[in-house]
Amino acid sequence: MAAATKLVLSLLLLQLATTAYSIGVNYGTLADNLPPPPQVANFLKTQTFIDAVKIFDVNPDIIKAFANSNISLTITIPNGDIPSLTNLRGARRWIAQHIKPFYPATKIKYIAMGNEILHWGDDAQKNGLVPAMRQFHNALLREGIKDIRVSTPHSLGIMLSSEPASMGRFRPEVIPILADQLRFCRQTKSPFMFNPYPYFGWSPEKENFALFRPNKGIYDQFTKKMYTNMFDNLMDAVYSACKAIGFTDIEFIAAETGWPSSCEFPVCSVQNAVDYNGNLIKHVNSGKGTPLMPNRKFETYIFALFNENQKPGPLAEKNWGLFKPDMTPVYNAGVMRNQQGGALPGPTGPTPAQPAQPVTPVRPGKPGRPGRGARPVAPIAGRKKWCVAKPGASAQALQANIDYVCSKGVDCKPIQAGGVCFSADVAGRASYLMNAYYQANGRHDFNCDFSGSGQITTANPSRGACIYNA
Repeated sequence: MAAATKLVLSLLLLQLATTAYSIGVNYGTLADNLPPPPQVANFLKTQTFIDAVKIFDVNPDIIKAFANSNISLTITIPNGDIPSLTNLRGARRWIAQHIKPFYPATKIKYIAMGNEILHWGDDAQKNGLVPAMRQFHNALLREGIKDIRVSTPHSLGIMLSSEPASMGRFRPEVIPILADQLRFCRQTKSPFMFNPYPYFGWSPEKENFALFRPNKGIYDQFTKKMYTNMFDNLMDAVYSACKAIGFTDIEFIAAETGWPSSCEFPVCSVQNAVDYNGNLIKHVNSGKGTPLMPNRKFETYIFALFNENQKPGPLAEKNWGLFKPDMTPVYNAGVMRNQQGGALPGPTGPTPAQPAQPVTPVRPGKPGRPGRGARPVAPIAGRKKWCVAKPGASAQALQANIDYVCSKGVDCKPIQAGGVCFSADVAGRASYLMNAYYQANGRHDFNCDFSGSGQITTANPSRGACIYNA
């Protein structure tokens, strides 16, 4: 009897140990100074509370490094592979090559079918997204793998509205795909992944709301609920959007969220990163849930594990990490086993990053603030804003902007020969596409940064049949 009691107690303690934390981390590798994957896996296992990792590819060295670590792994299928996975044979072949050599020694928990497909994917990727998820799920079962679930992370570009939270709605054009995906999630008990970034919604008047600091809150008159932080508001906005199309019984995962610790502007600081990530961890693990989803824990993945010195764009892009490449903390968010949380003094603070490369635009999804020398234009009542090339910007920088925006799914046909916005002047072609990107990403001034080669204007740059959206 005593032995049985001891066994039950041991199992209970084991369960508590595995459910005490809901925090994972995104492990990006756009750097030339990162430690080898086995060292990273051992560090996370022995020095942190992090027990879930999401990677953005199928790097075999990383997947193998987490074998027997008891750290769960989310593997991301490249966006370009999606069309080939819409048939069972292709899916089984992919699993045989990328999953079976490492499973079950590596605890692969989720397969992410691409990344932010509805935001950046082409038509073949968007149309093939849910069919590929279904076939991949079937292929896993055919291969005798029953404990890996299939999902796909979405940017909040899928949202038409998110405030108040009860009026959260999906954009009409993505609803057919999302409804099909949510049916798949319900049928397979797979999670719905999305990337809530309060950083995207930062403004001086909402800073405390974004950073979990004391604030007066936002009252939702329709549900009579009070919101004291932007993370809850975004989570509930997605819940409301799902509810509006008939899905309220789906598990949610915050697949990416975080705050940069350094850039050219005060919004990126060690203290802000401490406040956001530290308070996020406490909040998520409190089990309080959100006003519309009380008493729930959400598996949440912080972006990112390391500062990455080769990420394109301005300074902020290189400074999302919890840790430096030598695995010392940039700041203490509360994930270390021997620390309580808070800013780290002195030399353990952030390493000054190198200035942004002048010809590389901001990577979408992780906005930078306006570039050195740029000045945001204050909103003018009744006036629209456009993003255009800055006078004096080099042709090299502007061509890089064109290549970058075109690679992200923006329609570039109008600037091609014969198009309504074709111009022999690279500045004219770049301006049209830079504005298209700016308008598609929420019209934030920092989305017109392009490493200092863009500027905001209130003068309509449209010419003839070439109409600039606003």
